Amino acid sequence: MSQARRVVIVEDDPEIRSLLEFALQRDGFEVTTCAEGREAIAVVREQRPDLVTLDLSLPDMDGTEVCRELRTFTDVYIMMITGRSEEVDRLVGLEVGADDYLSKPFSAREVRARVAALLRRPRASAPASGGATVDAGGGLMLVPVAHVAILDGQPLPLTPVEVELLTVLAAEPGRLWARADLVRTVWKGDFIESDFLVDLNVASIRRKLRKAGNSDHEWIRTVDGSGYAFDPA
Repeated sequence: MSQARRVVIVEDDPEIRSLLEFALQRDGFEVTTCAEGREAIAVVREQRPDLVTLDLSLPDMDGTEVCRELRTFTDVYIMMITGRSEEVDRLVGLEVGADDYLSKPFSAREVRARVAALLRRPRASAPASGGATVDAGGGLMLVPVAHVAILDGQPLPLTPVEVELLTVLAAEPGRLWARADLVRTVWKGDFIESDFLVDLNVASIRRKLRKAGNSDHEWIRTVDGSGYAFDPA
């Protein structure tokens, strides 16, 4: 019998914590719950789980700070749980290393679908076995299997899903990708708020490329509000 996957649920709201626990136990996860950030960091360090669901608002520290701390010692999948509506909050979560986010309110069915899609992605630390390097032009190099992005010889602080999204776009320069097609290709499914999920990740990639680059070149172009296309430098 294969070893059960482990998840740490970091959530101070008892009702939401119970919903997450129910949904994930139903899919065979061994579940540990935490109500505070410092406790969660210690538990993750000890248990080395496969997945962490992390509330953005915790009583002792902000969820983004917990995420940043976790990323100093683990590449565990992190799904941010947020009740905040501001786009900047979700962008910050993605930029400090979260792999995905889930907005309250949500159903057990959506939790299970999002988690299943997340776990289908290779871990950032998975060995690169025959993964091709993509030369996107302008000094931008992508190694999708290893989830590495390099601009002008310097590594970019992209999350694994951001590297995957950028690779999909860069593989076919100039092609218009509808948001729904990107969701199916990168996230392997169709989710509530899927358009916003794509927009958040594109915005995060753009900001990181601008910060690292020495030009005003816009690598990802918005096409008539209907989707995105990659413009090589």
